[in-house]
Amino acid sequence: MNCIIIDDEATARAIIGQLCSNFKNLDVVEEFPNAIQAIKYLNQNKVDLILLDIHMPDFTGFDFIATLKNPPKIILTTSDPQFAIQAFEYECIVDYLVKPIELARFEKAIQKAESVAAKPVKNVETVNASAGSVETSSGNDLYVNIDRRLIKIDIPSIYLVEAKGDYINVKTEEKNYTVHSTLKKIEDKLPSDLFLKVHRSFIINTKKIIDIEDNSVLIKKDVIPVSRANRPELMKRLNLL
Repeated sequence: MNCIIIDDEATARAIIGQLCSNFKNLDVVEEFPNAIQAIKYLNQNKVDLILLDIHMPDFTGFDFIATLKNPPKIILTTSDPQFAIQAFEYECIVDYLVKPIELARFEKAIQKAESVAAKPVKNVETVNASAGSVETSSGNDLYVNIDRRLIKIDIPSIYLVEAKGDYINVKTEEKNYTVHSTLKKIEDKLPSDLFLKVHRSFIINTKKIIDIEDNSVLIKKDVIPVSRANRPELMKRLNLL
């Protein structure tokens, strides 16, 4: 993977560059002390991964991400842990590393980026429903009411349900459905042996978990926060060796 490092501190860039040198499949093509220079570079070049600091002069890391139309995979590197939850709102962010970064932890982040990059991007159709609702479930099927049509969703194909205000986003292997409903309502209709609410805004299909790291899980390309209260139940569900 080609990657760039963005950090306003020269020492931090050197340390991250040294960490990267431990991986033959990771090629640091450039490093930048600020987001402006990186933006100019990305306007002319493509990379697979960005190692990005959050706190920088003029542009924060999140400001920088907002300028990218098609952002590559991003690993945040920061000395501030308080933005971890905010980071989970960005699909392009695959991990959140708090400085000082240990090699073992850095390796896990790179593995996450590789696992996401290796997965083929499917032609995903998003169905937006201003008046959609969750109607009923039967066996392995869940029906949602969208534009006065009942659409059947295969329950095992659902890997994530996310609450967004008055709506929920139901993500499946093939399509995403935005439905006017609550997380509680759909939670009651999903089989409890397959699905688990791990955060006030997220329900996951535990069979779709790729990786677990401290207070987050990786499902497909989504990094999902796990609340402290729900972590014990998640660990009970896992078939640990």
